Amino acid sequence: MSLSVPQGHNMVRGISQNGGVVFYGVDSTAIVREAERLHKTSAVTTAALGRLLTAASIMGIMLKSTKDSVTVQLRGGGPAGKVLAVSDGSGNVRGYVENPVVELPPRADGHLDVGGAVGRDGTLDVIRDLGMGQPYVGQIPLASGEVAEDITQYFAVSEQIPTVCALGVLVAPDLSVQCAGGFLVQLLPGAAAADIDRLEQNIAALPGVTQMLQSGMTVTDMLAQALAGFAPEVLDSYRVEYRCNCGEARVRRMLKSLGRAEVRRLCAEDPTAVIDCQFCHKQYRVDLQKLLADWA
Repeated sequence: MSLSVPQGHNMVRGISQNGGVVFYGVDSTAIVREAERLHKTSAVTTAALGRLLTAASIMGIMLKSTKDSVTVQLRGGGPAGKVLAVSDGSGNVRGYVENPVVELPPRADGHLDVGGAVGRDGTLDVIRDLGMGQPYVGQIPLASGEVAEDITQYFAVSEQIPTVCALGVLVAPDLSVQCAGGFLVQLLPGAAAADIDRLEQNIAALPGVTQMLQSGMTVTDMLAQALAGFAPEVLDSYRVEYRCNCGEARVRRMLKSLGRAEVRRLCAEDPTAVIDCQFCHKQYRVDLQKLLADWA
């Protein structure tokens, strides 16, 4: 790599020397640990949510403005229910899984059965809010429910961009997150057939993401192997984290969006509304009588 990454930065973005390949990579260990702490997930749902948070963080960095956001959700009909992650334009993410505790036997290869938890009969939805009023919505049928394959398929089908996505979350028997991360590599229009072949060979020879992280490799080490022969150059690096943007003002705006008549109806039932944030579980208590009196 041609640029060292500052200490504390866990996300990188770059391009190959010939300009034909762009890449992103993130060590999301701290992000997934925080998600597990907040949501008390079981091993397989930690892996499912962790992979989606990792992918969403990368997709957030791909947005043009830090004011934009992207929501990625899996609805596969599995026992985990809906799995959702939201990233801001700086790559900071939050998310949740509808049913945080799911117990499934491992797959035949010994890995967690993320596809079984998510389900395979449903969709991957990507919603980009670019601040233009109407968000851009893309949707594809799930490829496997294993997340990385579904993200790869999304870019190939919805955006016609040849993409390689690799994600991993390693969960210990005590349910602690040992490591997590991933990378995304895209071929730009006009990529030579030789470049495509070389990239496919590099990716096929790579160990799994968690195996590389556990061995002490950094994100740039992983990408250097994935892009061997391409002279990859890191253009930017970032610090990304699990970050919820909830707050009392946001809760009040949400309640007002229901309309005055509905807030009056709720107030008649109970003058205090108790709102629990689905992303961080912080609880807000709003005096509906005061909200109605201050309504503007």
